[in-house]
Amino acid sequence: MSYEDIRKWREQQIHLQMDHEQLNDFHDDLMLKTVQLALEKVKVEQGEVPAPFAFFLMGSAGRREQSIWSDQDHGIIFNGSEQHQAYFQKLGAEIVDGLEIVGYERCEGKVMASESRWTKSIEDWKRQVSDWLDEESWQSLRHFSTFFDSRVLLGEGKLLEDVKQVTFSYIQSHPEIMNRLVDNVGFIQKGVGVFGQLLPQQSGKRTGQINIKTTALFPYVNALRLLVLCNHIMKAPTLVRFAALKEKYSFLSEYHRLFESLLAFKFQFTKDATEYEEVHYIPLKKLSKKDKQELKEYMKKGAELFQQAKNTIEKECSKW
Repeated sequence: MSYEDIRKWREQQIHLQMDHEQLNDFHDDLMLKTVQLALEKVKVEQGEVPAPFAFFLMGSAGRREQSIWSDQDHGIIFNGSEQHQAYFQKLGAEIVDGLEIVGYERCEGKVMASESRWTKSIEDWKRQVSDWLDEESWQSLRHFSTFFDSRVLLGEGKLLEDVKQVTFSYIQSHPEIMNRLVDNVGFIQKGVGVFGQLLPQQSGKRTGQINIKTTALFPYVNALRLLVLCNHIMKAPTLVRFAALKEKYSFLSEYHRLFESLLAFKFQFTKDATEYEEVHYIPLKKLSKKDKQELKEYMKKGAELFQQAKNTIEKECSKW
């Protein structure tokens, strides 16, 4: 099997996926086959894997929220010495090349296992996470949030768990960091104007289209990440985070249903996108009056949920 074979399989099968869950299962299969092939290639060229490792996904892939097109967000943790860094970065570079051939765009921000920032030994990863939180800059906390939305696709799951455990220890001894993390994601792009009208892009090639990711999805995603951090839960997919927290926070039940419905809504309106750029935008002219009302409700409730999460964190998590 080659990367080209996997790409052809993707092209034949991806439009047959019937809903959001099926589509994300399919992405997992595609990426796993690609990563396994990359690993075999590197073994032939560089020899056997020198240390236990985990290849993990971040971003929408980590949260199982990928659309029909997706870019790459991933990293590697290995349990070995500095001399193994070169091997795992070569593996990361091979994975990036393979995924690109299969149909996953390179990440513009270089959040990929080919980069030294995202491929490290477990000790360096633990230091990196603590340094990001210590630094408290907008960018370092953004890197941290990206990292925390991670799950292992191939390899030793315990390695990622051990790094995430460092996060919880840090928050325990520096509870005030939770307020900084809230502020870091506190800006919610307005999707609805003062007169109750949807606010599409006003210029450029997306004129007349609304960014469903920033205006509707992100408030739910950010709220749930903050709540699992506060409760020391490692899970990455937002739907799994809802399920893990619902018993403690009964107010989440309504938002859980809404978020599932929002993912189905996004799937319906982006499943025929022909390129990665398109999957975050919905042309307003595609939406019926009922669709527009639904979208406004998702946005309104997302902002409401974020505020509830913020209040919960101020009360429970930021001053142990």
